[in-house]
Amino acid sequence: MARSGGAAIGKWLGIAALVVALDQATKFAIERAFSYGERLAVVPGLFDLTLVYNRGAAFSFLANAAGWQRWFFIALGALAAAFIVWLLARHGSQRLFAFALALILGGAIGNVVDRIARGHVVDFVLLHWQRFHWPAFNVADSAITVGAVLLVVDELRRVRRHR
Repeated sequence: MARSGGAAIGKWLGIAALVVALDQATKFAIERAFSYGERLAVVPGLFDLTLVYNRGAAFSFLANAAGWQRWFFIALGALAAAFIVWLLARHGSQRLFAFALALILGGAIGNVVDRIARGHVVDFVLLHWQRFHWPAFNVADSAITVGAVLLVVDELRRVRRHR
């Protein structure tokens, strides 16, 4: 018998906590090993490790604002986290949906922790090819992205089942 959403929430919160722990551990390690702006080619011409700070959101959106954006993104992240926990409590038995939400929750909390503790988000993964450079990102950003893709996959599967 499938567990209710409320009974399954512990597993999903555990996954979110693992994402936060991995995110914070990698950021701690990078800040110990790198100076700001330093780069190390891991796969030359494709993948570098670096240390950069982002005071804005994805793609440095609002990074150059007057400072209010820190508190705005903290509040937005906290509200998103609360909403996701509510969704998990209601839909925790829907495995793919809940797993996607757990990844997004962990990523959101990881970046909120940065904003509270540091005033900015630590980014360190830099993908590039020839003259194309993707903005630097971190484990939290990756979890949010994978979670968002899984939400789309889950919805496409749901639509397909109900045809």
